[in-house]
Amino acid sequence: MGKEIDLKKGEQSRHVNKALKAISEGYIIAIPLEHSYAFACDAFKHDAVRAMHVLRGDPLFTAAQVLVGSTKTAQGVVREITPEIGALMKKFWPGMLSMNLRPQTGLTWDLGDANQLDRVSIRVPRSKFAQALVAGSGPLAVASAVRVGRPIPKALSDILVLDSDLALQFNYGSLRKGPITTVLEADETGVRVIRVGAISLAQIQSVAPGATAI
Repeated sequence: MGKEIDLKKGEQSRHVNKALKAISEGYIIAIPLEHSYAFACDAFKHDAVRAMHVLRGDPLFTAAQVLVGSTKTAQGVVREITPEIGALMKKFWPGMLSMNLRPQTGLTWDLGDANQLDRVSIRVPRSKFAQALVAGSGPLAVASAVRVGRPIPKALSDILVLDSDLALQFNYGSLRKGPITTVLEADETGVRVIRVGAISLAQIQSVAPGATAI
């Protein structure tokens, strides 16, 4: 794989700058999130996003998730933030809540679905390193750093790719076990919880009382 950088040593600002340089040049990197490692690249660089899907062996029309730095950034990515959606963002971001929302029209990206799904999965991560990256780069396309069907990668050694596939890999050791993200879909018709994970349906309903599970 690409050069390994130990995030527990050295200056974080230097690590962030190296990552941002690789991202801006259209490369894929491996980064730690809350409980697993992920591939990450510039969401607006089509070749990088396509290469990330190839690394994972994703089926056609699989869309990458997008990490953003704040609700304000999300407003530039999604078409509408209803009061319920805004309240959920305020309550659970940064954190383990992914929202499938309608993207802004005219965005010059292709997350892997050829812009056919009319949904983008967005999240503000809790990981400080990931937060620093999205603050410097803008929206990042991310996906679990593993081939489809394999266990979630908890350590860099779980990532099985060629040396030439990644520009850099950022090591934070073996990540602690934890719940998966909760995933919901939301629009003007309401909030629908697709997958319950770190955040329960009851917690979602405490903010959006009309939310349902599907």
